[in-house]
Amino acid sequence: MPPTLASLVQHSALKLTVRAGADRLGTPVRWAHASELADPVPYMDGGELLLVTATNLDADDPESMRRYVRRLAGAGVAGVGFAVGVNYDDLPAALVEAAEEAGLPLLEVPRRTPFLAISKAVSAAIAADQYRAVTAGFEAQRELTKAALAGDGPADLLARLAVHIDGWAALYDTSGAVLAVAPDWAARRAARLTPDVERLRDRPAPASIVVGDSEDRVELQSLGLGRRSRGALAVGTGAALGTAERYAVHSAVALLTLTTARSRSLQGAEQRLGAAVLRMLLAGQPDHARAVAGDLYGGLLDAPFRLLIAETAAPAGSELLTETMEAAAARSGEALLLVPEGERVVVLAADGGSAVAACAAYAEAQDDRAPREGGAEDSDVVVGLSAPSGPIAVSAAYKQAEQALSVARRRGRALVEHEELATGSVLPLLADDAVRAFADGMLRALYEHDAKGRGDLVASLRAWLSRHGQWDAAAADLGVHRHTLRYRMRRVEEILGRSLDDPDVRMELWLALKTTEAATPAEG
Repeated sequence: MPPTLASLVQHSALKLTVRAGADRLGTPVRWAHASELADPVPYMDGGELLLVTATNLDADDPESMRRYVRRLAGAGVAGVGFAVGVNYDDLPAALVEAAEEAGLPLLEVPRRTPFLAISKAVSAAIAADQYRAVTAGFEAQRELTKAALAGDGPADLLARLAVHIDGWAALYDTSGAVLAVAPDWAARRAARLTPDVERLRDRPAPASIVVGDSEDRVELQSLGLGRRSRGALAVGTGAALGTAERYAVHSAVALLTLTTARSRSLQGAEQRLGAAVLRMLLAGQPDHARAVAGDLYGGLLDAPFRLLIAETAAPAGSELLTETMEAAAARSGEALLLVPEGERVVVLAADGGSAVAACAAYAEAQDDRAPREGGAEDSDVVVGLSAPSGPIAVSAAYKQAEQALSVARRRGRALVEHEELATGSVLPLLADDAVRAFADGMLRALYEHDAKGRGDLVASLRAWLSRHGQWDAAAADLGVHRHTLRYRMRRVEEILGRSLDDPDVRMELWLALKTTEAATPAEG
């Protein structure tokens, strides 16, 4: 805390006496300044203790003293120190009365106390306060740095920051969603600031804004090294930040910005790995892709996923969409494979997951914000979304997403799903005799094999194809071990003389199976 009039009065060496404004001694003193001008206000900044001897004042004139004191009070002067025994042996009654009326603290300075001693006391107290603030700021910086290096995420850093500012702190992603908050009671307060975070995001970084209501004063700081914000930090306090608190907040902003930049570098490495996985999937090498994906993307390939292609002429549009999907995936713990391709972005996301839902919500908001009739604008994102797929059918899913993307462009919509294009069914066409003959010929060897009691290859093939080549899921449906299923699929390839890695072969086999299923009731 800076020095106050009360601390100066309590200073034993100064021997100051309060003659007016005793109820306002808690006023902070920014400086002590001596002036004998009849009107020193033009040279005041506010917060000063004005030291006078009344050399140029008519201190016995009540009206003159009222004007003088009102001017000082209006300028924000902290108080007046009047030296007795120089021009006046005692404090003039007119000055005391005027100070009482204006509520301006008035201190009597004895002759043996030079103004220089008061100035030195104020200066020393201010220096000590600044030293305490800097020391506290460095201590906060050390604690926050330790929390950031611990690698446990931002929660610990925010918790320590909240203690140092005696308030609360929250971290937001680029979409305005709360990533972490401390203490827990501030979660609801932090969530209400999403519109303010979005407003800050639209400003070139670094940027800050102050918002407040009856609850507290909140300062929002953007995070990021470039011109584009990568998130925001909010700090809520009961009053404006002091020097020590400001040091702590600046340290937190720097550390969170570096953490964000490091995360972006890791994301770049992940994207390069994701690009390799995607190329292998598109080349019909799901086993190799799974081996390369490892723990990073392996879980994504173990369940149905969607492939989407986002396209825009303005990089900021697709960047904001991918950041929205990344944030949604991070909050729900989902894996997300994201590969930039020039003006396009290709994404593999869990079917029915948060990332796909965030993409749909983003597209819906874009359509609601700017309805278009003649096609999407250059600044808008256009997305094509495939049907649910698996590792062995990524090439087909890519084609589906491209088809949906093309339709979205033509219709002027932000997002089109492939299911919207496939509202009909080809199954009724399978009743044709030529199609049945093709199906019988394609599957005859497998049925003959099964008829001799050598295994259930047809049922295994049907389960494997229906599960998009997911070994564990298909094996569970059959009630066998996945190694047994792998052996059966190798036998299918040997008997048919065709590779199941070929998407055309898988398509033909699936249609053949559907044809035989459709024919069974009619024959029975």
